[in-house]
Amino acid sequence: MTIVKICGNRTPDDVIAAAEAGADLVGIVFAESRRRVDIAEAQAMVRALGRPLHEHEMDMPPPVQSHVREHVGEWFRHGAQVIEGHLRTKRPLTVGVFADQPVEEVNEIALEAGVDLVQLSGDESWEVCLLVARPVIQVVHVSPLDSPSDPLAQVEPGFALALMLDSAHGQYRGGSGQAFDWDVAREVASRVPMLLAGGLSPENVAEAIERVRPWGVDVSSGTETNGAKDYARVRAFIEAVHAA
Repeated sequence: MTIVKICGNRTPDDVIAAAEAGADLVGIVFAESRRRVDIAEAQAMVRALGRPLHEHEMDMPPPVQSHVREHVGEWFRHGAQVIEGHLRTKRPLTVGVFADQPVEEVNEIALEAGVDLVQLSGDESWEVCLLVARPVIQVVHVSPLDSPSDPLAQVEPGFALALMLDSAHGQYRGGSGQAFDWDVAREVASRVPMLLAGGLSPENVAEAIERVRPWGVDVSSGTETNGAKDYARVRAFIEAVHAA
């Protein structure tokens, strides 16, 4: 089953609607964006979904072997197993989204808001992931105009728990509603578990899954109408993923 992340939530009703529709991850944006929320708003969303992950009793996966940290495929397969294990304890998991913010600020907000995971969507180095107080999804941006032949050249194992490919479009780092070359994403997905983002919608996500075969998909603007979450589109998106 393809993992589904519904991002850009701004109210408790948003995350409850996503959870009821079957979302695995819900994104809460703290980066500079029209979707940015403050800590109090984030806390209300986290509370609406019950206790944070760290308050649950969890079956922890076996410690990662040292050689796995040196191999991109093995590392992110281990990360996917960890997240899937967390989802057996709590669904959906909450993801705080940041971009190019000081790690001290990231940790302060993530801990105070109570999010389960952190997504770094800027130009952060891989080493920064080790300083974050929550497991990290690291984003690599792919330009739709100048797609690199191998985004994995930018990826380093041993740091982030999960990898996301998103569109780089002008000044935007995610949330632009623009797709990039899915053939590039397909090549990456054939080698490592990854989340696909950028320009996805209820209308095209089934095709994206068929072509790319990602471990997960991420959507924000594709489930909005007039800048607000459209719960019918959230349901349609998740239904399309589950049917693919």
